[in-house]
Amino acid sequence: MSLWPVYTGTGEPHDGVDRLPAPPPWRAFNGGPELAPPTEDEGDPATSPDRRHRARTYRATDRAVQLVNAALYLRRPLLVTGPPGSGKSSLPYAVAHELRLGPVLRWNITSRTTLHDGLYQYDPLSRLYAASRTGPKARPQDSELQDHLRLGPLGTALLPYTRPRALLIDEIDKSDLDLPNDLLHILEEGEYEIPELVRAARHTSSAPVMVDGTDTRVTVTRGRVRCRAFPFIVMTSNGEREFPPAFLRRCVRLELPQPRGAHLEEIVHAHLGEPSAYTQELIARFLERGTDGELATDQLLNAIYLTGVSGIEATSRDELAEYLMPYLSRARDAMDDLGG
Repeated sequence: MSLWPVYTGTGEPHDGVDRLPAPPPWRAFNGGPELAPPTEDEGDPATSPDRRHRARTYRATDRAVQLVNAALYLRRPLLVTGPPGSGKSSLPYAVAHELRLGPVLRWNITSRTTLHDGLYQYDPLSRLYAASRTGPKARPQDSELQDHLRLGPLGTALLPYTRPRALLIDEIDKSDLDLPNDLLHILEEGEYEIPELVRAARHTSSAPVMVDGTDTRVTVTRGRVRCRAFPFIVMTSNGEREFPPAFLRRCVRLELPQPRGAHLEEIVHAHLGEPSAYTQELIARFLERGTDGELATDQLLNAIYLTGVSGIEATSRDELAEYLMPYLSRARDAMDDLGG
């Protein structure tokens, strides 16, 4: 029986990820002790309705299906580039939903983000304060270190789960110049250390540490974390900067174009049902206007939904649709663009 593709893009949940062949020898990891992956339901309270909806309605292109599978088989991160509204950040939610990988971990990148932010956060001041409340003779070590330490999204993804966790590193092109290079070692080795726990290992060899997104605790031994199933990592970029060649060659690269034609109609149908005659007109107008400036699919979906439920008359409906689809790539605002 053919094992390709594991991710099909149909959106129907299945356990195909358990049939992945063994990784290439240079991408085999042996972290432990093994952890059972969380179920999708465990992350529902922390997952927005928008993300759950998009996970179920995402429509992947054939190229996206092929390259997602390449990333899964090779145990490599997927670098996804494309304009706003092309579905970059929705892709990991769709893959996690179909392959039952549990809640998606999300790491939003800014110009101030460091690798440390993604691995773990430790608050020594809160620990010192907690120790001071136990009595005048208390020392900082009397307050449990692990109570003031939480793994970040990248740090959680690299725990030794038996199935890969899904991690979205969103808008990595917003990072400073050092972050892509800093990620190289972590993504190659699939492991990291928590120095605070390494130093404490002479007193206790293991510590129960909280993970990202929930208050669940996992045991970290001697301050070292090593993955078992390499996570499914999607890094998104708007294409606004170049990345170092060493970084790029360690990624599977996917470029998503703005949805057009039949693909766009399929997306509309998945989100809002069978298109009406007026919806078809809006789609045609969206495609025509998209040749003059940058538009996002979200704008079209908002316009279709609102003009369909508002019950306003036709002339006002057309004007409202225009207001909801301003160009993203122009400096002047929507009113100026419409001659207002």
